[in-house]
Amino acid sequence: MASYALKPWEHPEPFGLEVLAMDQKGYRRGSFQSSTSDEDMLEIAGASLDFPMADDDPPLDREMGGFSSYNGGEMNGTSKMMDFLEEPLPGVGTYEDFNTIDWVREKSRDRDRHREITSRSKESTWALIHSVSDAFSGWLLMLFIGLLAGSLAGLIDISAHWMTDLKEGVCLAGFWFNHEHCCWKSNTTFTDRDKCPEWKSWSQLIIGHGEGAFAYILNYLMYVIWALLFSLLAVLLVKGFAPYACGSGIPEIKTILSGFIIRGYLGKWTLIIKTITLVLAVSSGLSLGKEGPLVHVACCCGNILCHLFTKYRKNEAKRREVLSAAAAAGVSVAFGAPIGGVLFSLEEVSYYFPLKTLWRSFFAALVAAFTLRSINPFGNSRLVLFYVEFHMPWHLLELVPFVLLGIFGGLWGAFFIRSNIAWCRRRKTTKLGKYPVLEVFVVTAITAILAFPNEYTRMSTSELISELFNDCGILDSSKLCEYVNDFNSTKGDDLPDRAAGPGVYTAMWQLALALIMKVFITIFTFGMKVPSGLFIPSMAVGAIAGRLLGVAMEQLAFYHHDWVIFSGWCSQGADCITPGLYAMVGAAACLGGVTRMTVSLVVIMFELTGGLEYIVPLMAAAMTSKWMADAIGREGIYDAHIRLNGYPFLEAKEEFSHKTLAMDVMRPRRNDPPLTVITQDSMTVEDVETIINETTYSGYPVVVSRESQRLVGFVLRRDLIISIGRIRASPVGSWMEDLIQLHTYLSCCSISFLQISPLFWLSVGTQMLVKESR
Repeated sequence: MASYALKPWEHPEPFGLEVLAMDQKGYRRGSFQSSTSDEDMLEIAGASLDFPMADDDPPLDREMGGFSSYNGGEMNGTSKMMDFLEEPLPGVGTYEDFNTIDWVREKSRDRDRHREITSRSKESTWALIHSVSDAFSGWLLMLFIGLLAGSLAGLIDISAHWMTDLKEGVCLAGFWFNHEHCCWKSNTTFTDRDKCPEWKSWSQLIIGHGEGAFAYILNYLMYVIWALLFSLLAVLLVKGFAPYACGSGIPEIKTILSGFIIRGYLGKWTLIIKTITLVLAVSSGLSLGKEGPLVHVACCCGNILCHLFTKYRKNEAKRREVLSAAAAAGVSVAFGAPIGGVLFSLEEVSYYFPLKTLWRSFFAALVAAFTLRSINPFGNSRLVLFYVEFHMPWHLLELVPFVLLGIFGGLWGAFFIRSNIAWCRRRKTTKLGKYPVLEVFVVTAITAILAFPNEYTRMSTSELISELFNDCGILDSSKLCEYVNDFNSTKGDDLPDRAAGPGVYTAMWQLALALIMKVFITIFTFGMKVPSGLFIPSMAVGAIAGRLLGVAMEQLAFYHHDWVIFSGWCSQGADCITPGLYAMVGAAACLGGVTRMTVSLVVIMFELTGGLEYIVPLMAAAMTSKWMADAIGREGIYDAHIRLNGYPFLEAKEEFSHKTLAMDVMRPRRNDPPLTVITQDSMTVEDVETIINETTYSGYPVVVSRESQRLVGFVLRRDLIISIGRIRASPVGSWMEDLIQLHTYLSCCSISFLQISPLFWLSVGTQMLVKESR
């Protein structure tokens, strides 16, 4: 088989003097304009400036002379070639599943598109309108994402609240009402507001009464049955329709935002199944939350809505800017914290976060929070169920127990990460991973059986956190507020520190049992094949520990107010200690120990409470928790799962101890085969096909020649296969003249590509085939 490669002098039509002068100056192909912008010089679409090796300094703009218009009318042949080169080839430039995007190429494409729109906007009114609409499309997309994410979050909150109450009974006035809404119109007293006649437990519906051992067993059995039904339905839907809908989704979203391609992870089926199964999983009573999966849901919304706008649909880098904003909207509706959502996206999940994405993320989070507030899913005019307000300030000496809570949070976070990763690794490497339905069934059964006897584990985790955050008032009927009352010392709504009553002591040991259960059961729950968030279970562990410590400090101050540590600021009969504040600080500490968040965590927590006064305790606990957890292990839970799953995520904050120099790996070792490269203009199609068939690399470096080994670009294996396939399948002759001109132009100018265009190889290969056919 003969091979042939055109030489520069074999073309019948010589190029203009401009091209020859450009070659002498050391310039290569690109859309050159007289500009002094470093950014413009570096990011030329599909090309780079290639300077002679003997000249270390790039030529100045003034040296270009009249060459800035070489694409103009003086070079019709060259313009024709450039138009051909820019024609998209079907399949080329796209990415296969489980591959990484080319950030430079995507940014160059977007820059070219923006320059073209800007230049055309001066030609006609319609082009100007198109330019304005293109600039406004990003904000319009953020509006749609916020509206859709807020609406879905409201739907999930309402549905999960109703189905959670369904395990204990049903409303006769309307089965679609949850327990609280069912009793809104009841005439019962405030203390008996949970015993309204419209709400019936399952024992009351089946046997006619709710008292006695048999009624208790019947309610117990119905609770377990409903929990198993919800969890089994969730895992079957995930397994059958959308395997990517399991887990929290944040590790995968971090990986996707770093440039990795996971087809279907943010698709419409994942969105639908994740929304449905998230309600089912939360309602089953498993030790998981919906806040993490809401980030996944919001990112699915962003990815789907990107298809409405061409510049986001066709550019993977631009799409990731949208996904960063969508992640912020997801946290905004999860916690009712728009600012915290933006900071979470910036601190925790985003890989590329330019300034304009910051503003758009803020806008998307604002719209999402406003939409959720308009829906009012909890009926309290708040964005979250556990919104509280504390009225008493904290004292400087309380920083000591706050720091102790931070230490506990760091220890818990490190223990949970190691234990959960060990269990997930066992799930992956043993037969346990082959039976996800059985695993969900067993864990749900154990959780439901252990949870029902304890009222603090029987209620939903969000309601538990709300109960623990609550600052006891006069009308509170919770066991946590059953103190020995001395109404003579009551001043307004503020109650003084009081002696704990029997209800408080009962609540303490029940909370201690709940803490033990939550600590261990969450290890086995997170990572199962159902949607499972970690924010709420981690906050619940910290809130329980904080409330226990807060009540202990309160009773210590009450009985020993004359001690040195209390004498200066806590007198007898004063309201000194707020146990709910300790619960909030403990929740922040444990969440920070697991996720290693700091700034965004503090902002989210103070947005929950509505007060700036408690930022210092939150900061002290969050930083102590991170320091303690980092001393044991550097990875947060999401980074640990990324490493466990083998995702190619390059952590910018990770430190490497390698001492190998770049020069040590630039050339093969003595006994290694030579590097697999493609030369710029001295290889045949047969040579390229041989390389493709004999190697499995996803791409190949392009060098000047075997002797020079000077890198000029990189070409993807997939683009080569597509281009050569088109050569074999396409008729030859109608556009051969343009291709010959193109290759001759490339050879004459010694073009260096930043990203080698597959059309280059298409042109070269086509000429080779023509020569072979002769």
